[in-house]
Amino acid sequence: MILTINTRSGRQLVSGGVDVPDQASVEDLKAAIGKANPKYYPSRQRLTLPPEPGQRSGNPLLDGKKLTEYNLTNGSTVVFKDLGTQVGWTTVFFWEYFGPLAVYPLFYFLPQILYPGIKPAAPKHQVQTWALLYWEFHYAKRILETFFVHRYSKGSMPIANLYRNCSYYWIFAAFVSYFINHPLYTPPPVLQSAVALMLAMLCQLCNLRSHLILRNLRPQGSKEYVIPKGFAFDYVTCANYTFEIYGWILFGIATQTVAAFMFVAAGSFPMSQWAIGKHKRLRKVTARLHILDCRSID
Repeated sequence: MILTINTRSGRQLVSGGVDVPDQASVEDLKAAIGKANPKYYPSRQRLTLPPEPGQRSGNPLLDGKKLTEYNLTNGSTVVFKDLGTQVGWTTVFFWEYFGPLAVYPLFYFLPQILYPGIKPAAPKHQVQTWALLYWEFHYAKRILETFFVHRYSKGSMPIANLYRNCSYYWIFAAFVSYFINHPLYTPPPVLQSAVALMLAMLCQLCNLRSHLILRNLRPQGSKEYVIPKGFAFDYVTCANYTFEIYGWILFGIATQTVAAFMFVAAGSFPMSQWAIGKHKRLRKVTARLHILDCRSID
């Protein structure tokens, strides 16, 4: 069958349409469009049905579905949107986590350069050293999880996300490290910092346990929504975010800096929104959660 591929402005993307088998899948259609116009490789495409009256956008064509499931026949029209240049999730996450791993230690080891005119404190306070070790452990863990733990339902994202995410993480790393490693930094009581960072490290290990549970929820390549069970998931839908947030709150208590708490606030808001969104999606997929009154994030 031949399908007409139009852009959202109504322009025909492929002259004469795209010819695909009657039992073709959405992936087959994307491959055919990419073959006709190599600039638009499959991960760069978003395909939808024409919008119905009152709709701003038509229903999306989902990977894994047959075109016949959308009642597409010879002569039907599909709406195309260019998602822009794409980059792999692993690449994005590596670079956004590598930045904090590399930037934070600069203020610890190079105070004579980064704090001109201020005599460096010698030696470094143990709280500053503990904070450095915790920070480096966290981002090294994130990089290792990126390569060996996480699975991604989508293979890529717009390249603009790489610049945005890296800016957020790299700038905040410099901001937080500048104040914690400042020569005039006054640390909180050592016992307060030690207890807070030990609890924060426990949160990191619980976060890792949560990520391993999520990894083993479904076979690789599956996009089915599955309700996480066991461990803290019996109480909150997104236990991984819960432990992430608690860990950074404890880091703020351990270092007692406004910069650290600003970092907590900036990171907690989007994680809370993601958790609420996931909680709603799971409620739509199933009539009830494993614990009906479990919260999205705590």
